[in-house]
Amino acid sequence: MNKYLQFSIMRIFISLLLLLFLSCEKDNTANQPNPNTSAYRITKSISYNSVGIDVIIDKPEGNEFDVLITYHGTVQSDSNILPAAENTLNQFKNILHRQDMMIVSVAHPQLNILFGDNINQAEAAFLWVKHSANQELGITVKKIFLAGHSQGGYLVTRLNTMHETNGVIANAPGPLNLVFRCQLEENGQTPASYVCDNLRNVYGTTATNSNAYYQRSLLNFTNGFKSDILFVQGLDDMAIQMYSWPIFKQDVLNCTNCMDRQFVEITGAGHGAIFESQTAKTEFNNFINNH
Repeated sequence: MNKYLQFSIMRIFISLLLLLFLSCEKDNTANQPNPNTSAYRITKSISYNSVGIDVIIDKPEGNEFDVLITYHGTVQSDSNILPAAENTLNQFKNILHRQDMMIVSVAHPQLNILFGDNINQAEAAFLWVKHSANQELGITVKKIFLAGHSQGGYLVTRLNTMHETNGVIANAPGPLNLVFRCQLEENGQTPASYVCDNLRNVYGTTATNSNAYYQRSLLNFTNGFKSDILFVQGLDDMAIQMYSWPIFKQDVLNCTNCMDRQFVEITGAGHGAIFESQTAKTEFNNFINNH
């Protein structure tokens, strides 16, 4: 065999090996999970309009989703807001019948600001999901729902006076009446809280400046709901909540410029009624499925 023939055979052999190698590489790549479609849970620092906040994102498989944005209740330290956000995510995920929704849980601050000022971070998280999540996460956001528990319910109710969504769910939203609550603390009838302490340091007592307290109460946000909203309230909740609940409910029902309002009141359930009552869980899922 001459040298030219040997060289030709060697070139063919090397070409076949290279082709086989590239074919295997292609097959292995095709079998790798696509980060844009795989399921994951991550904590992410986001920003919208220069307002930054941390969120926990629970993404199922796929890349097109309806999204449930959740807001946690009151914590005693801002070091607890990420655990509270994760706990709230898990609680809502456990009662949600759908497996194809992405959940974004918002770690909104509380301790070093005046009560209600965290509406800025709450709004930024919503606007990020609506306007930025598509590009940053490589997904397509379809419907957006808001859900909040306790102070989180306060935030989603306020957000419903600011932005249109596909629907809002508020469980035991509050504080409903900061004038009543902080007056009890001033009189020593209930333990002091940083919420009222911070307000008093800025505005004085409820006796001298009750309007400032009322302006931040949920009783001041019972009009102008831009989307349908479901309120869930356990009737065995704390007395400080139930004192103002009938007034809040009636004010909401009297609203003349609101979208549809639905109330589910659960006898025998307390502050966490939406997570405890089968009736409340069913109404929660029906609300999402019908919107």
